[in-house]
Amino acid sequence: MGKTGRQIGDEGEDIAAAYLESKGWLILDRNYFFEKAEVDIVAFDHKQIIFVEVKSRSGTYFGRPEEYVTPQKEKLVKKAAEAWIYERKMDTALVRFDIVAIVQNKNDAPDITHFEDAFR
Repeated sequence: MGKTGRQIGDEGEDIAAAYLESKGWLILDRNYFFEKAEVDIVAFDHKQIIFVEVKSRSGTYFGRPEEYVTPQKEKLVKKAAEAWIYERKMDTALVRFDIVAIVQNKNDAPDITHFEDAFR
């Protein structure tokens, strides 16, 4: 039996966090919710705060993972990011929005694509 969408998503977020840490980034928060808005990963690259939307798929038959980041999803990520910044009184911080797209192939290493400054 295959993995559920939630399992693929959770594994994808773990893979993305490890990938970002391997770049020397600090993970500040994961799965931050504000009302119905969520940001998957909040990271710091020693210059700015980066809000990361992670999209994971088990294959590309129905399209690439990044194609599932809709304008509505971008709006929700921005809303959660604003709340995260406000709660921490960091309104002068530099921020950026990235997408990490992951294709989890059955027996191969995951295919990770990082889109920096993916939306504003």
